Amino acid sequence: MRICLILEGSYPYTHGGVSSWMHNYIQQMPETEFVLWVIGAYHKDQGKFFVQPPENVVEIHEVFLDDALKVRIEQDHRYHFKEEEIAALQALMDCAHPDWHVLCDLYQTKQIKPGAFLMSEAFLDILTKLCTEQYPYAAFSDTFHTIRSMLLPVLYLLSQPIPEADMYHTICTGYGGLLATMASIIKKKPLVLTEHGIYSREREEEIIRAGWVLPTFKRQWIKFFYMLSDAVYQQAMVITSLFQRAKDTQIELGAAPEKCHVIGNGINYARFSRIPMKKKNGMIDIAAVIRIAAIKDVKTLIYAYKELTMRVPNTRLHILGGVDDEEYAAECHALVHELRLETLSFVGQVDVVKYMEQIDFTVLTSISEGQPLSVLESFAAGRPAVTTDVGCCRELIRGGVYDPYGPAGYCVPPMNRQALADALEWMCRDDEKRLEMGRAGQQRAEHYFRQEMMMEKYRAMYDEVNEKWQESVSN
Repeated sequence: MRICLILEGSYPYTHGGVSSWMHNYIQQMPETEFVLWVIGAYHKDQGKFFVQPPENVVEIHEVFLDDALKVRIEQDHRYHFKEEEIAALQALMDCAHPDWHVLCDLYQTKQIKPGAFLMSEAFLDILTKLCTEQYPYAAFSDTFHTIRSMLLPVLYLLSQPIPEADMYHTICTGYGGLLATMASIIKKKPLVLTEHGIYSREREEEIIRAGWVLPTFKRQWIKFFYMLSDAVYQQAMVITSLFQRAKDTQIELGAAPEKCHVIGNGINYARFSRIPMKKKNGMIDIAAVIRIAAIKDVKTLIYAYKELTMRVPNTRLHILGGVDDEEYAAECHALVHELRLETLSFVGQVDVVKYMEQIDFTVLTSISEGQPLSVLESFAAGRPAVTTDVGCCRELIRGGVYDPYGPAGYCVPPMNRQALADALEWMCRDDEKRLEMGRAGQQRAEHYFRQEMMMEKYRAMYDEVNEKWQESVSN
C-alpha cells in the first residue's frame, strides 16, 4: 500500500512532538510505502530536514506558504466563472460551507490560475457585499487585505499538483487538511485524519491573543480555520484523536460520531523502562523535555523554579530540547540571568534516554498539549511528572476510570506559577511518595501506551478503510 502523509509545520523540519511521533510511526511500518506531502512556512527551508526520513519514504513533496505571496494577481479573460463557482467562492470568502468539490474542480481540473479570481468582477462584487453587510464600519482597504490574506494560501494550495497514493492520511486539519481533502476529491481515494491536538481550537486561542490580527477581523479568522477543519471532517472516512475528550470535541465541531475513534499515543516502553533509577547524590534533579517556544510556557517554569530554590535549595533544573522560537529563547535566557538561577541549565538537544539516568522527575508547563510523549516516556522510565492541566495530562497523571495504578505526579492549572512551585516542592520533599508515583506511571505506560499497541491499531485502521473503500468502488 502507498500512503501519502500530509503534515503542516512539523516533520521533517522539526524535532519533538508530532515530528518524533511521525518518524517513529514510519519506521514501525517498513512494509508500507509512504509519500510525504509537507507544508512549511518559508521556501528558504526547502530540503532542510532535521532528520532524514526512513527508506520507506519514497517521495517528498514540499509546499511553502510564503510562495503564495508570489502568485501573480492578473485577470484571466479566457474564463468566466459559472454561478455554482461564484456561490462556492462566496461561501469561501464568508468562511461558511463552500462546495469543495466545485472549488477543487475549478483549480485542479480546469486549472484556473490562483490569482485570477482576485482580479475578477465577481470578487469585487462579493467583497463589496461583505463590507456592506458585515464590516460597515471597517476601512475597505482593511477588509480587502484581510480577505485576500485568507484567500491567497487557499487558492494557491488548491492549485498544487497532487502526489499519487492509495490513501491520504493527514496529521492535522488546517492547510494540511485542505490538501488532503482536495487529494481525496480529485483522486477519488480514501482520506484518514489523525489530530494530535484540535487544530481549529489552537488557532482560535492564538488569534484571540494575536497582535497581528485587527480586532474587527478576529472573528473572521477564527471562522476561517473552523471552515478548513470542517472540510476534512466531512471528507474523511475515519477520524482519530488521542483521547476521549478530544474525540468529543471533534464531534461537537461537526465530525460524524461513527467516523471518530480514539487511538492513544505509544512509546518504546522497553527502551525507557531499562533506564536505571538515579543514584542519590544529595541533589534533586528535575528535567523539562520540551522545545523552547511560547506554547511551552518556559517563563512560568523559570519563575516557579526560582520560588522552589528558595524553599528547597538542593535542586537543579535541566531544560532539554531544541529551540523553536529564537526570540522567545533569548527572553528565557535573559530571565534566568536576571533571576540569578545558577542551578538552571539549558542543555539543548541530547539523548534523552541517556540523560534520564541523572533525573528524579520531570515537569511540563505547556499552555496547550494533546497527549505529550515526553510525559509517557518519563512514566516508562519510572519518573513521575508535574504537568499543567491541558490536553489529557490530568488523565495521564491520575489515570482513567478503570485505571488501578494511582497518581503518577501532580497536575496544576496552566500559567499558575504559585501552584506549579507548590507541586514541585511536594515532589521534592517526599522521596518515598515520588518513587511510588514513578512506579504508578511506569505501570500505566506499560499497560496502555506501548508503541506496538498503537501501531497494531493503525494497521487495522488502514486495512479496514482500504477494504471499505474497495467495496464502495466495486458497488
